[in-house]
Amino acid sequence: MENFTPLSALAGGALMGLGAVVLLGLTGRIAGISGIIAGLLPTGRGEVLWRLAFLVGLVGGAAIYRTLGGPLQAIQFSMSTFMIVLGGLLVGFGAGLGGGCTAGHGVCGVARVSKRSLSAVAVFILTAGLTVFLIRHALWGG
Repeated sequence: MENFTPLSALAGGALMGLGAVVLLGLTGRIAGISGIIAGLLPTGRGEVLWRLAFLVGLVGGAAIYRTLGGPLQAIQFSMSTFMIVLGGLLVGFGAGLGGGCTAGHGVCGVARVSKRSLSAVAVFILTAGLTVFLIRHALWGG
């Protein structure tokens, strides 16, 4: 494992949890990104202002961190643009199929000991492991 930074990981996780608790406490809503974005779509569930504020905070938090001098590491993708887009579409499809995303189920649902979320997270983890194995070893790996 390279570049493991446990303190920043702990701080990031704590801030994510705090954000989820604040959103739940103030609005009664779960901090599931796919559901928040779906509510902004024309066929969505409305309540636009808090949804926009949440998404601006997601992007704005990284911008503030960078502005204050926080280091950002360059991201290098080893897959083609097509594979990245395909992966994004499959994640979106899976979020819809699973009734939520990793943020909603993994951060909020597990904390509430939701059986549905615990099952969803188990499926996320198993599917991710299987996907990595197939892509890196069985299909194109070495």
